[in-house]
Amino acid sequence: MTPERIQMSIGGERLENVIGRKEEEELPEFEAGAFEVDAGERFGQRKLVDEEFLNRFVPQGAISRHTMRGLLDSIRLVGSSEFKCDQLTPFYFQKVKKIPVDNFIMDLYFQWIEEPTLLVTRFEYANLFHTFTDWYSAYVASRVTGLPNRPHLVFIDGHCRVFLVPLGYETALFKGLSENINCHGAFAHDLWQNPDDLKTARLSEFGEMIRAAFGFPVGRHRVLKPASGHNILFVRREDYVAHPRHGGKVESRLSNEQEVFDSLKNWASNYLECKINLVDGLFAHMPMKEQVRAIQDASVIIGAHGAGLTHIISARPKTVILEIISSLYRRPHFALISSGKAWSIMPLILMDHMLILEWLLISLTA
Repeated sequence: MTPERIQMSIGGERLENVIGRKEEEELPEFEAGAFEVDAGERFGQRKLVDEEFLNRFVPQGAISRHTMRGLLDSIRLVGSSEFKCDQLTPFYFQKVKKIPVDNFIMDLYFQWIEEPTLLVTRFEYANLFHTFTDWYSAYVASRVTGLPNRPHLVFIDGHCRVFLVPLGYETALFKGLSENINCHGAFAHDLWQNPDDLKTARLSEFGEMIRAAFGFPVGRHRVLKPASGHNILFVRREDYVAHPRHGGKVESRLSNEQEVFDSLKNWASNYLECKINLVDGLFAHMPMKEQVRAIQDASVIIGAHGAGLTHIISARPKTVILEIISSLYRRPHFALISSGKAWSIMPLILMDHMLILEWLLISLTA
């Protein structure tokens, strides 16, 4: 990989220093030879794949900046004498140049790595939903290729420094938004006993990876439903700015959300069949570990269509999700997650607390 042949913003800056920067500046533009493959002594330079290959496997479609297609198109096969990395010995760092980032200088190195390396261009960095899809795609890529250990991870994008990055790890998780895929979720133990080519445990495994990253027990040691009753998690949706690159317009939350929450709280305090603990899911004010904890401890999760519901990936088996959606905006993002995790999800078109109570009773007595 030759960084000088990849054009994009430097990345790693403070968020407040890049507010308003356009997405096009942060996505990579690959020049010819951005990636080179040593093809031996008697080999002249040529492209690794041709136009026919690209059109068949990574068609441009309606994507304005198709980074995967651009990366593959940039790869060149070169003779050994032209392969620039030959002078570097394994695991040897060679300082190339210094580059300014905010108020400090970052050293840029070349490094020779002889172990599996995953190259990731993040689709997004300020939205939990899209961040999870990037993590999932990286996870699945590692699993389906049978990597025995964690791969090295290289971000090929110019996104700024954000708090969602440290966990490490159109995408594999949500291809169903534009195409019908005849595949449904199951749990690994069930598939081990009853193999089924039309079912997958990948999403369940991914949810366990998320929980494990924060130190929560998984697998046979996963958290079971509390014996004393049920946690009902209400994921709140506050006023928000959709993205740092937008013009700063504050989007409105649900107009009667507090009214519905208060009604549910009153109902829970008077419900006698079992103990009900209504959890106020103000995720924007909670550390991410506590967000994951609230999700895995919940028997029922209620929330409006929004990025915060992506956390249902970490929910335990048989969790019921009640998604409040607009009659004008019915995207199937979270229904697809539930299908991939073998859960039940019920879309609620109106923010009607009586309708929510009705479904809560059904969920708790099922």
